[in-house]
Amino acid sequence: MSQHVVHTRFPGRIVMVGFGSIGRGILPLILRHVGVAAQQICIITADDSGRAEAAEFGVEYLVRPLERSNYREVLEPRLSKGDFLLNLSVDVSSVALIELCRERGALYLDTCIEPWPGGYTDPGISLARRTNYALREEALKLRSPRGRAPTAVLTHGANPGLVSHLLKQALINIAGDTGVAAAEPRSREDWARLAMQVGVKVVHIAERDTQVTNVPKRMNEFVNTWSVDGFVSEGSQPAELGWGSHEHSFPPDGNRFDFGPRCAIYLNRPGAATRVRTWTPRAGHFHGFLITHGESISIADYFTVGQAGEVTYRPTVHYAYHPCNAAVTSVHELAGRNWVMQESKRILNEDIIGGIDELGVLLAGHRKNAYWYGSQLSIEEARRLAPHNSATSLQVTIAALAGMIYAMEHPDLGVVEPDELDYRRILQICMPYLGPVVGAYSDWTPLHQRERLFKEDLDTSDPWQFRNIRVV
Repeated sequence: MSQHVVHTRFPGRIVMVGFGSIGRGILPLILRHVGVAAQQICIITADDSGRAEAAEFGVEYLVRPLERSNYREVLEPRLSKGDFLLNLSVDVSSVALIELCRERGALYLDTCIEPWPGGYTDPGISLARRTNYALREEALKLRSPRGRAPTAVLTHGANPGLVSHLLKQALINIAGDTGVAAAEPRSREDWARLAMQVGVKVVHIAERDTQVTNVPKRMNEFVNTWSVDGFVSEGSQPAELGWGSHEHSFPPDGNRFDFGPRCAIYLNRPGAATRVRTWTPRAGHFHGFLITHGESISIADYFTVGQAGEVTYRPTVHYAYHPCNAAVTSVHELAGRNWVMQESKRILNEDIIGGIDELGVLLAGHRKNAYWYGSQLSIEEARRLAPHNSATSLQVTIAALAGMIYAMEHPDLGVVEPDELDYRRILQICMPYLGPVVGAYSDWTPLHQRERLFKEDLDTSDPWQFRNIRVV
C-alpha cells in the first residue's frame, strides 16, 4: 500500500488536545492520510513548545490549559456534530471529554484513559481506585444503553491499541502453524475460544527500546523517547496485570478487585518498581518493567471464556517494558527520589543516533512454546517514513491515526476498545509504517538459566506461572 494514500475524507473539524511528541508526530500523518485541510485542524495545548511545528503545517495553535473549570468553555464553541476530538493530553479527564463529545455529536479518540490531576496519586483515593482497571470501568459506563452514539475509541495508540490487533494476527498464525482447525473468528467469544484452543497461557506486551542519544542524561533529568509525564504517571501507579486461569499461586502483595469483571489484579507497589522476565527476537531475554497499561486489562477481559466466578479460561496478560537505557537510568533516579519527579525532563528525537523499538506480543504456553509477533522499527526508517517521529512515536502515531480513520468510517459505534475493532483494517493502515513486522518462535521460558545461579523457589511444573516470570 502506498504510504501517501488518502484513506478517508473528513468534512468536519479536528480538535487536538495536547501537542507533545505524539501530537507533533501525528499531525503530518493526518494531513497525509485524511482528506482534510490544515484550516480544519485546531491544536489546544498547555504551553508554547509546539508552536513552530504547528506553524510549519499552517495549523491553528491555541495555548489554553484545560481544567475542570474551563474545558467546556474552551471546547464547546469548537465542537459540533460530525467533528473529531483527538485527545493526546495528560491530566485532562477522558470521561469528561467523551461526555462532552457525545453531547456535541463529535467523534473521539485517546491513547490512554486519563483522570483529572490527582487521580493517580491522591492518597485519599484507595489504590484500587487509582488503577487503570478502575479508570476503564468508569469509561465503559459511558456505553449508551440506547444503542448508537458517536464513536469514542478508548486507548488506541501503540499499546494500548496496536498490540490488540497484532495479538489477533499472532493467534491466527499460531493456529495455522499448530494445526488448530478454526474458522476466522467473528465474535469476542470466538476469539477467546480460539486462544483457549491454541493453548495460550501468557500474553506479554514485550518491548525493548534500544534507541540511544548523543546527549547523555544529566543528573536530576528524566529522559525518554516519548512523554515523560505519561511514563512517570503510569509508572507510579500500582502494577496491574490480567490474571490467568492457569495460575497456581497468588502474589503475596497482590490484590483482587471487588467490582467490574474481576479479570485483573494489582500489586501493592509501583509498576516502575516491578520487573518481569520476557523475550523478543532481537534482544533475546531481558527484564522489563511491569507498567500498568489498559491492554493488560482489556485483553484479559476480551479473551475470557466464562464469567466472573466461573472462568473456564483466561490468559495472564501484562506489559513487559524495557525503555531506552537513558530512561531506565531516569527511572532508577526517580525511585531514589521516592517518586518525586526530577527538576528537568527531555524527550529524545533529533538527538537519537541509532537503535530500534522492538514492540510486539509474546504468546506463550502453547504447543510451540512461545511466539513473538510485532514491529522492529529503527530510528532511521522512522525518520524516512514520517517527519517529527522517532521509532517509538511512529508506532504510536500511526496506530492512533488508524483508530481515527476507523472511527470516521464507523461513526456511530459508541464507546469501543481496540479489541472490538476490525484488526485487519487497523493493520492495513499501520503496516507501511512499522518497519519489519516479524513472527518468531522461541524455546525460551522464564526458567532459562535460573537453576545454575541460585537455588530459587521456582514452579517447575509450569514455567509460565507469574511466580516464575516476576523478578523478586
